[in-house]
Amino acid sequence: MVQAATESKTELNLKQEGKKAALVIASDGFRDEEYFVPREILEKSGMDVVTVSDTEGEAKGADGSEVEVDLSLQDLRIGDFEIVAFIGGPGALDHLDNEASYELAEEVLAKGKVLGAICVAPIILAKAGVLEGKEVTVWSSSMNKDSIDTVEKEGANYHDRSVVIDEKIVTADGPDSAKKFGEALLYVCG
Repeated sequence: MVQAATESKTELNLKQEGKKAALVIASDGFRDEEYFVPREILEKSGMDVVTVSDTEGEAKGADGSEVEVDLSLQDLRIGDFEIVAFIGGPGALDHLDNEASYELAEEVLAKGKVLGAICVAPIILAKAGVLEGKEVTVWSSSMNKDSIDTVEKEGANYHDRSVVIDEKIVTADGPDSAKKFGEALLYVCG
């Protein structure tokens, strides 16, 4: 089932005290607004948001922001979180398109948690094998359709939408959809 997130739906699910979300970012080159906007939405709902990356220390955004990393990918324990979302940006595939991320994506769904990905990050989920037969969106441009080709090659059904929800999987197409992405994560978390 494919759904588009709407504000009226997300308003029903704004009280998330005691729940935790993990935002997974590249240590260098994550897309700033794709991280900060959903983070703010999740925190306003009462969720504790933890920043996860491929390395410890500080992560650097594509637009120059710096974020303290709370946990490395290896230290993330899925059972502690309701939501795990991969953030895109030019560094996402360089730093997160790997076996550790694939295993993480598989475990998130196996444990019935919400799995999200925005911008190019749905490629990581596709390569993990968790998008086969799923309805998704991903970043692309008129000059570059490689990301669409990749998710479709891995068995996903691409839709040209800002946000797509398929059961516990939320995908979004890029920075302009960061607000809708954050709202959709909350909606699915319910």
